[in-house]
Amino acid sequence: MSAETPAATGQFTRRRLQFRAWRGARPFWAGLFVALGGLPIAYFPYANLQIGHLTLAMATTAGAGSLIIGVLLVVLGVSLWFQKHVRVFAGVAAILLALVSIPVSNLGGFLIGFLLALVGGAMAVSWVPGEPPQAEPPLEGKGTGNAPESVVPEAPGAPAPDATVPQPRDGAGEPNDLSGTSPANGANGRHSAG
Repeated sequence: MSAETPAATGQFTRRRLQFRAWRGARPFWAGLFVALGGLPIAYFPYANLQIGHLTLAMATTAGAGSLIIGVLLVVLGVSLWFQKHVRVFAGVAAILLALVSIPVSNLGGFLIGFLLALVGGAMAVSWVPGEPPQAEPPLEGKGTGNAPESVVPEAPGAPAPDATVPQPRDGAGEPNDLSGTSPANGANGRHSAG
């Protein structure tokens, strides 16, 4: 197969779109930051830097604790990818482990691992699954032309519906939004000048 084969391009695009859909349905970036935060925390206490003929060992007495914290952060990051319903627990645990890593493992992997795990944990706690887009039903009283339709009561002598009171669209007794819309005049306090 050559680089110009259309099947390879279509397959790459399809895989990329599948990955994008998978990534969008879970706290992907939070899991990535938490997992990447665990790597320097676990690595630095066991690292030996070579500067010419000088070997600099950064090993601490709490090397085992650093390894445990780093491995736990990597596991929490991966669990955020595949078990999105544990996002709050994993986020809080990642934040706590990042804070514990400051005194235990060389200032949390020289602040690199600490900051990555802290940001990833905060992202995991704040992530909320999105709702799929739904087609909005057509509004009542809207005509196909530019001229507005007149409101005609269904039964003779019946009052016309009040246009200032918002009506729920789903048929339930109350509107679904909690935006602060007043049922008296339909005004939202956040968007009004008074």
